[in-house]
Amino acid sequence: MLRVLLVEDQAIVRQGLKVILEQDDEIMVTHEAENGQEALAILEKHMIDFVMMDVRMPVMNGIEATRRIKAQWPEVKILILTTFNDDEYAVHALKEGANGFLLKTSESGKLIDAVHSCIKGGLTIHDEVAAKVMPRLLHRTMSTENDFNLSPRELSITKLIGEGMTNKEIAERLYLSIGTVKNHLTQILQKTGMRDRTQLAIYAVKHDINEP
Repeated sequence: MLRVLLVEDQAIVRQGLKVILEQDDEIMVTHEAENGQEALAILEKHMIDFVMMDVRMPVMNGIEATRRIKAQWPEVKILILTTFNDDEYAVHALKEGANGFLLKTSESGKLIDAVHSCIKGGLTIHDEVAAKVMPRLLHRTMSTENDFNLSPRELSITKLIGEGMTNKEIAERLYLSIGTVKNHLTQILQKTGMRDRTQLAIYAVKHDINEP
């Protein structure tokens, strides 16, 4: 059962999201908060797997809350929701470690799918936002995959991460154990100096990395 924390300053919106998410038997909304500060207090005391969070809130907004949550609980997945089709929010949220960004206008099924995708290590970005967000996220000075002396196996894994595959899917594709994939991923992140697989996925997409 996935333990979800809803962070949204409007109670009626929280109630609606809870009803939608709990249509899935694997999801349970165990806690709710009105702002980022309350969310941090809940995470201090309770086990949470997933945070679905608004971006504009009083006291502490979703961007700052994402930064603090990822710094203290990097394993917690975060999906940012907003009513605003604004690439600035998406860029900041993803740079702070959010695992996805959706508009509140998304269909209920897409919200549920996004939860499962993020939990499995995928990156979810709303279609209407992606076209504006990706170019800005990809604006880096890195030029080629050889900058980091990645091995052929590491290049293969990086490419598949760029395609949004989970560790399990990568293991099946490359006939490796999940543990081996995790070890390679750790090495790749160390070599590239990237914080997490989200940044690595963005790098792979930007440089159109292909398997050797």
